[in-house]
Amino acid sequence: MEGEKIPYKMLNQDAFSTWLGIEIIDCEVGRCKVGLTVRKEMLNSMNKAHGGISYSLADTAFGFAANTHGKYAVSIESSINHIEALNEGDYLVAESVIESVKNRLGFNIVEVKRNDELVALFKGVVYRTSKTWQKD
Repeated sequence: MEGEKIPYKMLNQDAFSTWLGIEIIDCEVGRCKVGLTVRKEMLNSMNKAHGGISYSLADTAFGFAANTHGKYAVSIESSINHIEALNEGDYLVAESVIESVKNRLGFNIVEVKRNDELVALFKGVVYRTSKTWQKD
């Protein structure tokens, strides 16, 4: 299966990302950009977006980009820095770019932005399995 098509297949099989309202904006091998709008049910007790929202968006971009190389890739470590508070109605965009590929490991950086403002920075490591993505 062509790498840039894999994230679309993944999204069709991903109930959580679909529930979040994540959409694929752009995708190519080694890079994926996704977005979502912060909804009321995503807010915490301080009326700001729960940190898990930007984390989940970044994690989805990370997973999609990592799998564009054609092998099933699974997260083995990730972390995030929350830089700005997020509000209901904010449209967030996360772009994952493969920074380094080492045989079985992939190292990704994901920037989460609100317009041109960096609101979170996610870092992740994936393990590439030997299983390849197949056409249906």
